[in-house]
Amino acid sequence: AGEYNARRAECEAGVRTLARRQPAIRALRDATLEDLEHTHSELGDVVYRRCRHVVTENKRVLEAATALEQGDLQSLRRLMAESHRSMRDDFEISCEELDLLVELADKLPGVFGARMTGGGFGGCTINLVETARVAELTAQVAQGYERATGKPAKIYVCRAETGAQEES
Repeated sequence: AGEYNARRAECEAGVRTLARRQPAIRALRDATLEDLEHTHSELGDVVYRRCRHVVTENKRVLEAATALEQGDLQSLRRLMAESHRSMRDDFEISCEELDLLVELADKLPGVFGARMTGGGFGGCTINLVETARVAELTAQVAQGYERATGKPAKIYVCRAETGAQEES
């Protein structure tokens, strides 16, 4: 009965509408932005925006992987900002506190991207930060957040790793 399930149902309704025109569309990963534009009036504004978020987010993920492989941190920064705006405006899963955390981090030097992460409706942001600037980001975001909300921010510092792999 929660908002997460509502978003899922809205996306599933979008897929059903898209599939009536194009039976090859079985999931939003099969749809393009052009497909959505052609069915906007049938989808209605809310379902259209939910589906647009998923379709554009899938594209952003592929572009972000390429940006990372090429060391293109400016593109990564732009993609993360677009992702957050899409989650906030199209999928409507952000909240004032997450938006504030992203805004605080994004204006600091050495930040290569900031966005909310997780299922939404509260939670965490992820910030890609130059190692030498981590302490500054931690202090500035914590101060700005507490000043604006009256509550302390919990900040977790971690380092990206290669992840699980099979031994050869």
